[in-house]
Amino acid sequence: MKKALFANIPIFIPELACPHQCVFCDQEKISSHSSIPQPEQISTVIDEHLGTMNPDKQINIAFFGGNFTGIPISSQEAYLQAAFKYVKSGKVKGIRLSTRPDYVSPEILDMLQKYGVTTIEIGAQSTNENVLRKSGRGHTVDDIKRASKLILEYGFALGLQMMIGLPGDKYESSVETAEDIIELGASNTRIYPTLVIKDTALDHLYSAGKYSPLSLDEAVRWTKDIFRLFEENGVAILRVGLHPSEDLCDGKSLIVGPFHPSFKELVLTEIWSDILNEKLKSLQDHSIIIHVNPSQINYAIGHKSKNRNRLKEQGITAEFIGDNNLEKYEINVSNS
Repeated sequence: MKKALFANIPIFIPELACPHQCVFCDQEKISSHSSIPQPEQISTVIDEHLGTMNPDKQINIAFFGGNFTGIPISSQEAYLQAAFKYVKSGKVKGIRLSTRPDYVSPEILDMLQKYGVTTIEIGAQSTNENVLRKSGRGHTVDDIKRASKLILEYGFALGLQMMIGLPGDKYESSVETAEDIIELGASNTRIYPTLVIKDTALDHLYSAGKYSPLSLDEAVRWTKDIFRLFEENGVAILRVGLHPSEDLCDGKSLIVGPFHPSFKELVLTEIWSDILNEKLKSLQDHSIIIHVNPSQINYAIGHKSKNRNRLKEQGITAEFIGDNNLEKYEINVSNS
């Protein structure tokens, strides 16, 4: 059976007057975003994307920016009306958006339902009260639970995003957050390591010696375990790590933190390192062929050939070959 292909048409709509002061957020930079489309410009944005997209994909219009339901109701309706005509015409499958848990109500959900919204992503970030408080989130764990329950009751698909390494966070509380996301019924998630961005409250805490970010190795290790937990429970992982924007890559905004442009690849490299270690622990031969699903070859070999080099250090010469008959994490080993 052919797997359905999905694609989003992203439209960035920040809430310019967010009353909350999350320690990791650069609100001033968000507010000065120079390419925020007005509702009357939405059709142009969507048409431009549709002209370059594979028509066989299931396409969604995605309103990103953190808190769509925090903008004025009139603006929400204007954006949704502009997008909904593409749902009605069949050019797109549906509309998805992201918001905060404390900006979800029956009245809001009634409106979203009317305009063809199919998926609502909630920025949960953590389900630990201490972490939420220290991070300045302005909402509680109960808000996350209430919003999640409402969203599912209305028939929307639920996404719950999380961050690791926030102030007060520990490995155990991040794993508990992932377990709560599964328990709350999320069908999809995003995992973001916390970064210290210039001129944020977190920047000031870091400068004062009151906050220490995760190292890259720690962030990869935490994410590896959380990633597998989500996979084992059928929660789709839409993104791992922040998108490598120009500001992050050239150091304009990033002060410190576990950023890597290939963060997901680092995580999957370590997942495959565990798989290879387990599979090859009783290996007698030292020149082998490792058969894996073609989609996993790069990860099995590892970022910058890390896993192949690890094997070489153990005296094992390995060739990696794709085999479509194998499942995602399944491997077969033969003599070369």
